[in-house]
Amino acid sequence: MREPSLSVEELRVAVLSGDIDTVVLAIVDMQGRLQGKRLHAPYFLEEVLAHGSEGCNYLLAVDVDMNTVDGYAMSSWAHGYGDFVMRPDLSTLRRLPWQPGSALLIADLAWHDGSPVPASPRQILRRQIERLAEHGLVGYAGTELEFVVYRDTYEDAWRKGYRDLTPANLYNVDYSLLGTSRVEPLLRRLRVDMAGAGLRPESAKGECNLGQHEVAFRYDEVLTTADNHSIYKNGAKEIAAQEGMALTFMAKPNEREGNSCHIHFSLRTPQGEPAMAGDGPAGLSPLGERVIAGLLATARELTLFLAPNVNSYKRYQPGSFAPTALRWGVDNRTCALRLVGHGPSLRVESRVPGGDVNPYLAISALIAGALHGIDRELELEPVYTGNAYDDARAPRVPARLGEAMRLWETSGVARDAFGDEVVAHYGNNARVELAAFDAAVTDWELRRGFERL
Repeated sequence: MREPSLSVEELRVAVLSGDIDTVVLAIVDMQGRLQGKRLHAPYFLEEVLAHGSEGCNYLLAVDVDMNTVDGYAMSSWAHGYGDFVMRPDLSTLRRLPWQPGSALLIADLAWHDGSPVPASPRQILRRQIERLAEHGLVGYAGTELEFVVYRDTYEDAWRKGYRDLTPANLYNVDYSLLGTSRVEPLLRRLRVDMAGAGLRPESAKGECNLGQHEVAFRYDEVLTTADNHSIYKNGAKEIAAQEGMALTFMAKPNEREGNSCHIHFSLRTPQGEPAMAGDGPAGLSPLGERVIAGLLATARELTLFLAPNVNSYKRYQPGSFAPTALRWGVDNRTCALRLVGHGPSLRVESRVPGGDVNPYLAISALIAGALHGIDRELELEPVYTGNAYDDARAPRVPARLGEAMRLWETSGVARDAFGDEVVAHYGNNARVELAAFDAAVTDWELRRGFERL
């Protein structure tokens, strides 16, 4: 168990002194969002600490609007929408500097008989961590989340139908120190408050879209990275709201550059020695070559875990810095897989995920792909040089959610890695998303058809 940034004993002292009065108990849902309860701190210490809490199991069987939907085996009207148990993971306990008097920790989900809930994103990642351990390996990852900031509140954005919003920057501020200074009060709060919550910020920088920025954090073991990603994403929205602003992580909020979530991934031994670096092509070890070969071989089948929404697929445009070709290259941003770093820092960057990704599922897909390559001793294709957007022979990132869903549901790799229950559960999630989109009338349709058709 990793060391928490706040120990239970420190929490007890803070509660007795009145410094902390609220404990947020959170789970992660299918969309990667934090859901849960705000608990009176003494009650948490007296009851929940030892016994956990309960929540309706529909939390893993609703759409993004929290509507109950059909098709889930684990939760339905027929099964009465009962509870599952939220078991606090004390290694995730931390203060929430942006919420006065509050601490937070993440819970694992279990059924009342003590068995884990297979469809829980955190449990899915835990299983992949166990599979890595069976190979004598430990996974490390870092996620780079981009977002677009607006000077409208979330409530104003809602009332405007998310149209005619004012971006925090009115021109491209990629790496611009002048442009990012306009938003530095918000960016500084994000860095400082996240450090106070036990995360390890690295930097903040501007990006290409109007009002687009990125705050980067240090890499860590994969479960820690996924937990911190979800806490940061939720906290960033809360902090922006407190500042009278709004920010979005959606993959493609407008026709300009989308929000990516590049994931840097590497493997080590339990002693911390790098397992992917060696004397082979581009500084890879034989295991490193098999990892990248496995990621390429499974990329199309597992894209659903990297791009879970209809909007996710709007990013994949030629010349957009979002990939279309499933190739690997050395420091080549036109490829889906970009090899970066040297020696101990050598790692592969998956450029497929967008800012809407569930980090637990995306990292699980990367681990599953890596193990597929290792177990089958796959040979790595030659490194790609040049502009991969122009490679007409390359396998492509699925162009739409429906294509990714079909590949997922017929994938032997997905069933071997995650099991039939998980494949069915997340396949149904995609089907629900597609049905909702197909039933919607979009602004594009109104503009084209209201008068002229």
